[in-house]
Amino acid sequence: MIETLAYVKNFLRDRQVASITPTSQFGVRGLCGTIDFKQTRVIVEYGPGTGVFTHYLLQNMRSDSKLIAIERNRDFGSFLKQTIRDPRIRIFNDSAENVIDTLSACKESAADYVISGIPFMWIPNDIKDNIIKSTYKALKPGGKFLVYQTCLQMDCHLKVHLEHVFGPVHARYEIRNFPPLRLYEATKSTAAFQLPGNGGNGHNGSNGKNGNGHGR
Repeated sequence: MIETLAYVKNFLRDRQVASITPTSQFGVRGLCGTIDFKQTRVIVEYGPGTGVFTHYLLQNMRSDSKLIAIERNRDFGSFLKQTIRDPRIRIFNDSAENVIDTLSACKESAADYVISGIPFMWIPNDIKDNIIKSTYKALKPGGKFLVYQTCLQMDCHLKVHLEHVFGPVHARYEIRNFPPLRLYEATKSTAAFQLPGNGGNGHNGSNGKNGNGHGR
């Protein structure tokens, strides 16, 4: 109940809060079902809110693993620090664009998974593309970017932008949530690849131009 009230309060005054209610356990398990927790050492979470995914991740991660939570909203950041007492987590009040610096602050060079609940639909294209490119750089080869968004998302809001950097992206719906979710799974190639805009070509014959659309 406290978590829901915190979401409602921040949803009404912060456009970067993705939903008026926390994600259901169906949504959490649906997104995290592809995570190999036994082989995972570092997970980054963007926009953890009141910690619904955070708690699930900590319950399943190894004792020697690390969870790095990046929360832009100060109220949510304070809530997490007050309610979660686990030596495996580090909580940062920052933007997802700065994930590389955040990893360095944690003495890590790359993550196995990055999970995101930030509302890409409301984020300007330049910032959105910066977040996606930074996430790609932050992942280990074969690492995955797992994203949950409201079902109102169209391909132009996020999927097109993800595919421009990651290549083919798997997307599906989870209707056992309010509101229903659209879940995305983008995997970093294990082959050498230069990001668009850095002098190289993107996947699928891309010429390095940014995709169109809006997107959390």
